[in-house]
Amino acid sequence: MKQKTNLSFALSLSALALASCAQAETGDSQDTAADTPVSFTTTAMGEFEEPWAIEFIPGTALLAVTEKEGTLKLMDIKTEAIWTVAGVPEVDYGGQGGFGDIAFLESEADADLSGRTVYLSWAEAGEGDTRGAAVGKATLMCPEIDACALEGLEVIWRQTPKVTGKGHYSHRITFSPDEQHMFVTSGDRQKQTPAQDRSNTMGTIVRLNLDGTPAAGNPFADEGGAAAEIWTYGNRNMLGIDWDTEGRLWEVEHGPAGGDELNLVQKGANYGWPTRSYGDNYNGDEIPDHTEDDGFTKPAIHWTPVIAPGDMIIYSGDMFAPWKGDALIAGLKTQAIIRVSLDGETATEAARYDFDNRLRSIEQGPDGSIYVAEDGPGGRVLRLTAE
Repeated sequence: MKQKTNLSFALSLSALALASCAQAETGDSQDTAADTPVSFTTTAMGEFEEPWAIEFIPGTALLAVTEKEGTLKLMDIKTEAIWTVAGVPEVDYGGQGGFGDIAFLESEADADLSGRTVYLSWAEAGEGDTRGAAVGKATLMCPEIDACALEGLEVIWRQTPKVTGKGHYSHRITFSPDEQHMFVTSGDRQKQTPAQDRSNTMGTIVRLNLDGTPAAGNPFADEGGAAAEIWTYGNRNMLGIDWDTEGRLWEVEHGPAGGDELNLVQKGANYGWPTRSYGDNYNGDEIPDHTEDDGFTKPAIHWTPVIAPGDMIIYSGDMFAPWKGDALIAGLKTQAIIRVSLDGETATEAARYDFDNRLRSIEQGPDGSIYVAEDGPGGRVLRLTAE
């Protein structure tokens, strides 16, 4: 099924400018007149049950899809054939919890499919009514393409401590460009105040070696314990993380009632949650906004009303050449791709592209096309190709 979306007439530049000013606050205005309209075709590639993460296996036409209830599937984008992978972990499914992210090493792009290293995240049950995020490492073995399995799966990192509740796991995974380190977003689990306490890893981004141990050079290594893993803290629920063309790391996170944020990830930074936020608590209690002298690192851009980010990539392909270097955010509540222009450490919303359903995940294809996964039961994977 194909649906043509021609953005050159879908939004006038003046309407886009007004929409961006209403939705985002950056302190700077944007000249959208220089923005190049882009038309693209949307093609439905496959249907999945609550897809959460989509990721291409480097050097292949295979898209890995995690389904929240605990299934891993591979889809060949050339034939649209779909297979189930055996050997996945047992997940604690419910609320925002279940199967999470999947990640592969670009350095293995020329290796055989069988034998690839796979990193996974999921919600893991603990004692009593507790649970937390976990990251595991396994080997993908495929004697036949339709008989793949994960072998030797071991947990290499756990969010600490496990707590009650079923929200804000975050658990997105990315590797440094040199593949020496793994960064994992670790949500505040809706507990708020632990995000300001470095004795745990809730509300943090952790920086690890590829075996899950704390990486050398982390800013709080001298404190030991959980603090030795922490790269940033004072975060809330981070569902997108990626590197820009200059090697800078960015993340996008949910605020409370208002105040979604795009942050430049900086060593040792404290982003203020829950002491500061551009949103308020859901019960109406106010949270102080950031001030210049509050001692916290400020977001590059924030949104009220929220965009409800599900995932983010920073586009590096040639098919959508005008978007190269821009952040593309999959919007849940907004049912849109939100495109953010990055200029050094400055971020400005450039455009929104509307879809029919909530968007959970976004990925760049090998040819520069863009793939998005719809949220929820029967969520489709859609391919966007420029015209």
